[in-house]
Amino acid sequence: MNKNRFTDWLSTFILCFLFWLLLVFSLQPREILLGLIVSAIVAWVSCRFLIHESAFYLYNPVRFVLLLFYAVCIFLVELIKANVAMARIVLSPGLDGYKPGVIRIPAAKNIRSLYGLDMVANSITLTPGTITMEVAEDTQGDNYFYVQWASVEETDREKAGDIIKGRMENWIGRIWR
Repeated sequence: MNKNRFTDWLSTFILCFLFWLLLVFSLQPREILLGLIVSAIVAWVSCRFLIHESAFYLYNPVRFVLLLFYAVCIFLVELIKANVAMARIVLSPGLDGYKPGVIRIPAAKNIRSLYGLDMVANSITLTPGTITMEVAEDTQGDNYFYVQWASVEETDREKAGDIIKGRMENWIGRIWR
Protein backbone atom coordinates (compact mmCIF):
# COMPACT_ATOMS: atom_id res chain seq x y z
CA MET A 1 0.00 0.00 0.00
CA ASN A 2 1.59 3.30 -1.04
CA LYS A 3 1.70 6.30 1.29
CA ASN A 4 -1.33 8.11 -0.20
CA ARG A 5 -3.34 4.91 -0.21
CA PHE A 6 -2.37 4.28 3.42
CA THR A 7 -3.40 7.79 4.55
CA ASP A 8 -6.66 7.42 2.64
CA TRP A 9 -7.26 4.09 4.37
CA LEU A 10 -6.31 5.47 7.79
CA SER A 11 -8.61 8.48 7.44
CA THR A 12 -11.51 6.27 6.35
CA PHE A 13 -10.75 3.76 9.11
CA ILE A 14 -10.86 6.44 11.81
CA LEU A 15 -14.19 7.80 10.59
CA CYS A 16 -15.68 4.30 10.30
CA PHE A 17 -14.51 3.36 13.78
CA LEU A 18 -15.88 6.56 15.34
CA PHE A 19 -19.18 5.93 13.58
CA TRP A 20 -19.12 2.34 14.88
CA LEU A 21 -18.66 3.60 18.43
CA LEU A 22 -21.58 5.99 18.00
CA LEU A 23 -23.80 3.18 16.72
CA VAL A 24 -23.01 0.54 19.37
CA PHE A 25 -22.60 3.08 22.19
CA SER A 26 -20.53 0.55 24.13
CA LEU A 27 -16.92 0.32 25.26
CA GLN A 28 -16.92 -3.42 25.91
CA PRO A 29 -13.72 -5.05 24.63
CA ARG A 30 -15.51 -7.37 22.18
CA GLU A 31 -17.46 -4.42 20.68
CA ILE A 32 -14.26 -2.43 20.29
CA LEU A 33 -12.42 -5.39 18.73
CA LEU A 34 -15.28 -6.12 16.34
CA GLY A 35 -15.48 -2.42 15.47
CA LEU A 36 -11.76 -2.31 14.73
CA ILE A 37 -12.01 -5.34 12.44
CA VAL A 38 -15.14 -4.17 10.61
CA SER A 39 -13.79 -0.63 10.26
CA ALA A 40 -10.48 -1.90 8.87
CA ILE A 41 -12.27 -4.03 6.25
CA VAL A 42 -14.74 -1.32 5.28
CA ALA A 43 -11.94 1.25 5.02
CA TRP A 44 -9.83 -1.09 2.89
CA VAL A 45 -12.71 -1.67 0.46
CA SER A 46 -14.11 1.87 0.32
CA CYS A 47 -11.29 4.37 0.85
CA ARG A 48 -10.57 4.70 -2.87
CA PHE A 49 -14.19 5.71 -3.44
CA LEU A 50 -14.50 8.08 -0.49
CA ILE A 51 -11.25 10.04 -0.48
CA HIS A 52 -10.75 12.30 -3.49
CA GLU A 53 -8.96 15.23 -1.92
CA SER A 54 -6.83 15.54 1.20
CA ALA A 55 -7.39 12.46 3.37
CA PHE A 56 -7.32 14.34 6.68
CA TYR A 57 -9.11 17.50 5.53
CA LEU A 58 -11.88 17.28 8.14
CA TYR A 59 -9.47 16.41 10.94
CA ASN A 60 -8.54 20.08 11.14
CA PRO A 61 -10.07 21.17 14.50
CA VAL A 62 -11.58 24.35 13.05
CA ARG A 63 -13.30 22.48 10.19
CA PHE A 64 -14.45 19.75 12.54
CA VAL A 65 -16.00 22.28 14.93
CA LEU A 66 -17.66 24.05 11.97
CA LEU A 67 -19.06 20.70 10.81
CA LEU A 68 -20.45 19.94 14.26
CA PHE A 69 -21.92 23.44 14.54
CA TYR A 70 -23.50 23.03 11.10
CA ALA A 71 -25.04 19.67 11.98
CA VAL A 72 -26.39 20.70 15.38
CA CYS A 73 -27.38 24.33 14.86
CA ILE A 74 -27.83 25.12 11.16
CA PHE A 75 -29.06 21.87 9.61
CA LEU A 76 -31.30 21.00 12.54
CA VAL A 77 -33.05 24.40 12.33
CA GLU A 78 -33.52 24.03 8.54
CA LEU A 79 -34.82 20.50 9.08
CA ILE A 80 -37.40 21.69 11.60
CA LYS A 81 -38.51 24.55 9.31
CA ALA A 82 -38.93 22.12 6.39
CA ASN A 83 -40.90 19.69 8.55
CA VAL A 84 -43.27 22.44 9.67
CA ALA A 85 -43.76 23.58 6.07
CA MET A 86 -44.50 20.02 4.92
CA ALA A 87 -46.89 19.49 7.84
CA ARG A 88 -48.82 22.61 6.76
CA ILE A 89 -49.11 21.27 3.22
CA VAL A 90 -50.16 17.78 4.28
CA LEU A 91 -52.64 18.97 6.90
CA SER A 92 -54.25 21.67 4.77
CA PRO A 93 -57.65 20.73 3.35
CA GLY A 94 -57.46 19.67 -0.28
CA LEU A 95 -53.67 19.98 -0.33
CA ASP A 96 -53.92 23.66 -1.30
CA GLY A 97 -50.22 24.32 -0.83
CA TYR A 98 -49.13 21.35 -2.93
CA LYS A 99 -47.61 22.68 -6.16
CA PRO A 100 -44.86 20.23 -7.12
CA GLY A 101 -42.21 21.08 -9.65
CA VAL A 102 -38.57 20.77 -10.64
CA ILE A 103 -36.41 23.86 -10.44
CA ARG A 104 -32.78 24.54 -11.35
CA ILE A 105 -31.06 26.56 -8.66
CA PRO A 106 -27.48 27.87 -8.77
CA ALA A 107 -24.79 26.63 -6.42
CA ALA A 108 -22.72 29.19 -4.58
CA LYS A 109 -19.55 30.19 -6.40
CA ASN A 110 -17.43 29.67 -3.27
CA ILE A 111 -18.16 25.92 -3.19
CA ARG A 112 -15.95 24.23 -5.77
CA SER A 113 -15.12 20.91 -4.11
CA LEU A 114 -17.12 17.80 -4.87
CA TYR A 115 -17.55 17.16 -1.15
CA GLY A 116 -19.07 20.61 -0.64
CA LEU A 117 -21.45 20.26 -3.58
CA ASP A 118 -22.44 16.77 -2.42
CA MET A 119 -23.02 17.99 1.12
CA VAL A 120 -25.31 20.79 -0.11
CA ALA A 121 -27.18 18.34 -2.36
CA ASN A 122 -27.59 15.82 0.46
CA SER A 123 -28.66 18.51 2.93
CA ILE A 124 -31.34 19.64 0.47
CA THR A 125 -32.52 16.06 0.01
CA LEU A 126 -32.60 15.35 3.75
CA THR A 127 -34.99 18.24 4.38
CA PRO A 128 -38.60 17.21 3.76
CA GLY A 129 -40.24 18.47 0.59
CA THR A 130 -37.12 18.58 -1.57
CA ILE A 131 -35.05 16.04 -3.46
CA THR A 132 -31.86 16.94 -5.29
CA MET A 133 -32.09 15.07 -8.57
CA GLU A 134 -28.78 16.15 -10.10
CA VAL A 135 -25.79 18.41 -9.62
CA ALA A 136 -24.74 19.70 -13.03
CA GLU A 137 -22.11 22.02 -14.43
CA ASP A 138 -22.88 24.33 -17.34
CA THR A 139 -20.52 25.37 -20.14
CA GLN A 140 -19.25 28.38 -18.13
CA GLY A 141 -18.22 26.13 -15.23
CA ASP A 142 -21.07 27.16 -12.92
CA ASN A 143 -22.75 24.44 -10.87
CA TYR A 144 -26.50 23.98 -10.52
CA PHE A 145 -28.80 21.76 -8.50
CA TYR A 146 -31.91 20.29 -10.09
CA VAL A 147 -34.35 20.00 -7.22
CA GLN A 148 -37.78 18.43 -7.10
CA TRP A 149 -39.75 20.71 -4.79
CA ALA A 150 -43.04 19.62 -3.26
CA SER A 151 -44.37 23.16 -3.04
CA VAL A 152 -42.90 25.57 -5.54
CA GLU A 153 -43.20 28.93 -3.79
CA GLU A 154 -40.94 30.89 -6.13
CA THR A 155 -39.96 30.46 -9.78
CA ASP A 156 -37.03 32.88 -9.80
CA ARG A 157 -33.96 30.64 -9.51
CA GLU A 158 -32.00 32.87 -7.15
CA LYS A 159 -34.93 33.43 -4.77
CA ALA A 160 -35.96 29.78 -4.94
CA GLY A 161 -32.38 28.79 -4.14
CA ASP A 162 -32.42 31.06 -1.09
CA ILE A 163 -35.66 29.45 0.11
CA ILE A 164 -34.55 25.86 -0.50
CA LYS A 165 -30.96 26.12 0.71
CA GLY A 166 -31.54 28.58 3.52
CA ARG A 167 -28.35 29.11 5.51
CA MET A 168 -27.03 25.62 4.77
CA GLU A 169 -24.97 26.48 1.70
CA ASN A 170 -23.13 29.38 3.34
CA TRP A 171 -22.07 27.23 6.27
CA ILE A 172 -21.05 24.33 4.04
CA GLY A 173 -18.93 26.80 2.09
CA ARG A 174 -17.08 27.59 5.32
CA ILE A 175 -16.35 23.91 5.91
CA TRP A 176 -15.35 22.95 2.34
CA ARG A 177 -13.34 25.93 1.10
